[in-house]
Amino acid sequence: MAKHGLPQGFGGGNMLKQVQKMQEEMLRVQKELEERQYTAAAGGGAVSATVSGSHEVVSLTLSPEVVDPEDIDMLTDLIIAAINSAFHEADETAAKEMSRYTGGMKMPF
Repeated sequence: MAKHGLPQGFGGGNMLKQVQKMQEEMLRVQKELEERQYTAAAGGGAVSATVSGSHEVVSLTLSPEVVDPEDIDMLTDLIIAAINSAFHEADETAAKEMSRYTGGMKMPF
């Protein structure tokens, strides 16, 4: 037992330094995740969306054959599906990467 009745390793600045290092690493990883880009497709690749880890749409690609003025609803659905799929991939990657630091606790990103 160390002074103040705490087990060895719980006193002084060593524990605080470890926590600060972990926080710095988490911030670095979070910044990297926000800068990454994720691409997903819908409609057999007819619509492709790329998003950033910070949930911004970076690009959207439409195949000419999917652009049918008579069926705007289908095109809208494909665009939404592609974007949502890319966001889902970004969120899954962030959760997996950050779980190394959070021990599985849900953290807002």
